[in-house]
Amino acid sequence: MLLFGFHAVSSRIRQHPQSVLEVYLDSSRRDPRIKQLASLLEAHKIKLHYLDSARLTGMAGNARHQGVVAKVEDVRKYLALEDLLDTLEDDALLLVLDGVQDPHNLGACLRVADAFGVHAVIAPKDRAVGLNATAAKVASGAAETVPYITVTNLARALRQMQDAGIMIIGTAEDGEDDIFDMKLAGPVAWVLGAEGSGMRRLTRENCDRLVRIPMEGMVESLNLSVTSGIVMFETRRQRRIAKEKA
Repeated sequence: MLLFGFHAVSSRIRQHPQSVLEVYLDSSRRDPRIKQLASLLEAHKIKLHYLDSARLTGMAGNARHQGVVAKVEDVRKYLALEDLLDTLEDDALLLVLDGVQDPHNLGACLRVADAFGVHAVIAPKDRAVGLNATAAKVASGAAETVPYITVTNLARALRQMQDAGIMIIGTAEDGEDDIFDMKLAGPVAWVLGAEGSGMRRLTRENCDRLVRIPMEGMVESLNLSVTSGIVMFETRRQRRIAKEKA
């Protein structure tokens, strides 16, 4: 497996250095950032090679590697949804992504999930982008910290969450509820649909509530990761207020 980009590679080295097999750096770079990474590799006794930028681009499959490409072993924890639901100690806060196709959106959603303490990101195995190298780079280390659970049948997974006492809230432009009128202090799973097409029919039907984000301007919708940031912020805000009043 390949990782590329400073944040993704540095995070993997700091959290799972034993999984980093070797790292390739751009031979034309001599700036402080690349030197700092080289020192980190030396401290962990990780093999380091210098290549020209064109060869790095060929390895990474695109030119966004920032001069850093690493060969790593997959250390993600393949957590089952049942295991997650059985081990949650706090009120659940989950992010469900129904068929996200853009790895940049997935990576950005993982960053949001990490920032707001989301217990896991859940997505279908099929018809979704999956956690590839591009998503891991955009996640800037969050792919290492946030459990990413894939399920065969998303509708069934939503029903499992409901059986565990978790409210399933879908985001939709035609949602009957305004997010600012919702009470979000309890266990919640937020469901966001794919870019453009939104939630699939069965996913939508298995939501307890459909919620809209009020829009004041001319645009009709928000980027997926922006939406995830808004719903997670509002959930955390309400939970903090409820905790202070308790």
